[in-house]
Amino acid sequence: MKRTKIHHTQENYGIRKEAREFPMMVVLSFVYICNSKCPSCPYTNSKIRDNYEDSRIMSEETFRLIANQCGEYNAWIRLTGGGEPMLHPNAVELMEYAKTVGAKVGLITNGSLFTEENSLRLLTADVDAIEFSVDAADPETYSKVRKGLDWNALLDNVKRMIELRNRLKSSTKIIASAINQKGVDIDAVEKFWSTFVDNFQKRKYLTWGILNPFSSADSEPYLPPEERIPCPFIFERLNIDSTGNVMVCGFDIAASTNIGNIHKENIKDIWLGEKFNYYRNMHLNRRGNEIDLCSSCPDWKYRSWNYNYWKILQDIDCVNSK
Repeated sequence: MKRTKIHHTQENYGIRKEAREFPMMVVLSFVYICNSKCPSCPYTNSKIRDNYEDSRIMSEETFRLIANQCGEYNAWIRLTGGGEPMLHPNAVELMEYAKTVGAKVGLITNGSLFTEENSLRLLTADVDAIEFSVDAADPETYSKVRKGLDWNALLDNVKRMIELRNRLKSSTKIIASAINQKGVDIDAVEKFWSTFVDNFQKRKYLTWGILNPFSSADSEPYLPPEERIPCPFIFERLNIDSTGNVMVCGFDIAASTNIGNIHKENIKDIWLGEKFNYYRNMHLNRRGNEIDLCSSCPDWKYRSWNYNYWKILQDIDCVNSK
């Protein structure tokens, strides 16, 4: 399959113009529960969820506070991390709310829990993007990489979502994604799913400092480690856990950094605050490796300034990234 050369670096670095006042994207660890035991998941292979025994799901109050602030800037809320977002008992209602206050919504899901009813509600609300983590092109592979889930249920749910979307003329875009890991024919996965979704995203295998790097089927870096090119994440997005704590980036899934809490400060002030700027300035001065979190990040080299979620959205005309 012929691929266009992608340039992962650029001449100049800094906060993206769309993020000068507010992050382009707020990534939520919406739940810390899951109905699968995926071998490639850092939560399956760690005890991080135990830290959230009293906050397995994000409260409505926390979500609405985030949604209101994102809506003011027409920013993206990305529901992912910690587990399967659709296990939240009020997932659909909260995504509907986020859309009414002006936020963009991107859902990442394993696709196992969709019914005609909740599919219709999400599509009627014009949730901007629904990304199905598929990771396989056949039931045998799927049973290994998505343990506990049913291949036929996934197919049925994705196809129904697309049929309903087309019938309703909803603006929702449907994406399929897969991790490029050993034991998976990533080209076959792309060929299979590209026939009916709006776009397919091939993901690098990330270790999160927890998983075995030798499980990757493509370990070629996007950013040459020796050049210490700034990580794009701190210039475009922030991450919030179920309690409202802000982590400096998506690598910190254990929430070890203390950037602030949205119940005490608003997102804009945290984003433009001294703590975030410390990380940015260190990276811009090519000193990111002097930061404990960043120096221990095995996935920094797989961050791209140009091959990312924004490119996927632009390729499918899923509104502008801001």
